[in-house]
Amino acid sequence: MLLWEKRPYLTWYIESILFCCGFVMWAFVFAWHTEYTHRPLFTLRIKPMLFASATVVGIIAGLGHHWLLDPSLRPANPEDYPVDFRHWVAQVLFTLSFNQLFLLFAPFAWAMRLFRNERVATWVIVAFGVLVLALKTDASPLPQSALLILALATLQIASAFFGVWFYLRGGIFLAWWIAFLVEARHLLTFGGL
Repeated sequence: MLLWEKRPYLTWYIESILFCCGFVMWAFVFAWHTEYTHRPLFTLRIKPMLFASATVVGIIAGLGHHWLLDPSLRPANPEDYPVDFRHWVAQVLFTLSFNQLFLLFAPFAWAMRLFRNERVATWVIVAFGVLVLALKTDASPLPQSALLILALATLQIASAFFGVWFYLRGGIFLAWWIAFLVEARHLLTFGGL
């Protein structure tokens, strides 16, 4: 919170909103994930091949972002990109604690409880991710090309499918690992690559 320079509200207000929303969304996950998926939320013994696959997917996604999408997105939304290592750590912690919770864990638990079908719940996650992307694209100060929007939508759809697939097979730690690898692409910027 302290690294967020253009806060529209007081820090305590934003912290209390994040705490209440986070509490409710984690309650969804802890209450409904295991009951409706019949799989553990936390998997400590991840199969080596599954972990290797997740690592490859995370690295490819991160490098794809870094070389193909970030050069076009950075000028339009510079506040979405960390300027130094301290900001990167804050962004990674926020991504792991709230972005994944908001875009994957809680909506999937809610959709599983509502529809009791993994395929339907996965499509709900895909649709929700595309909706959030559309809202974010619309709020961008600079217009973005149709090709870039198509690339972002395709990436969002693929990441939602991969996210759910790895989340169901490897639990929350594997989903966090992939998100960490994607966010690690910013370290290449600090290194000048």
